[in-house]
Amino acid sequence: MNDFPLRRLVAWAALLAIATPHFSGAAPITRDLGDGLAYHRITTLPADLPKEAGNRNQSLILDLRFVRGDAAAGTALDAWLKFHPSSRTPVFLLINAETEAAVLTPLVRRLPTKGLLVVGAASPGLTPDLALKTSPTAERIAYDALATGTPLEALLYDSPEKIRDDEASLMKGRQSPVVPLDDPADDLSPLSPDTAKAAAQKTAPPLIDVALQRAVHLHRALRALKKI
Repeated sequence: MNDFPLRRLVAWAALLAIATPHFSGAAPITRDLGDGLAYHRITTLPADLPKEAGNRNQSLILDLRFVRGDAAAGTALDAWLKFHPSSRTPVFLLINAETEAAVLTPLVRRLPTKGLLVVGAASPGLTPDLALKTSPTAERIAYDALATGTPLEALLYDSPEKIRDDEASLMKGRQSPVVPLDDPADDLSPLSPDTAKAAAQKTAPPLIDVALQRAVHLHRALRALKKI
């Protein structure tokens, strides 16, 4: 089996580890995802908790992946979550195995909150409502990419250009006969470094933040069903 995509992910992880050892204490990240949904990444609890959930008529993705904290931080999070999620403006809580168990412990002890959906890889402190099986390396790369300038949209969707190219190739294949090469030797000529790099990038999987993507999909589905 071709393990090129896996090697590429490991290489990205190594580069990010050198360039950005960690983001503990970094500023929180907030993005408007449109259609009544916002994204807010917490790096320090309780300081990064939104003072308001953006617009109180807006749903929110609250990202707690890789967050460290103690029991006091968990209590602050629990208090915030008691007032902000609702059936019309849900909060999608992203967690993973690296989310500190102490931060999530209060959520385990109380009854489910209306409008709160936990999404992500299972944490030692909490089992998600929607448990995802993700590669820890790929998740870390996608998580760090947003903090280093990658547009959030690029982490949610496959490339539209690639889809258009694939469709164009398919239509061309249906409409045009197969034409032999004028010079068969052309097909055996070595690729230039730039061409080889471009080919490698095309074969690499898109850098998708799976947990974030799933939360967005859940919100869009609820909107389509007029549940929110």
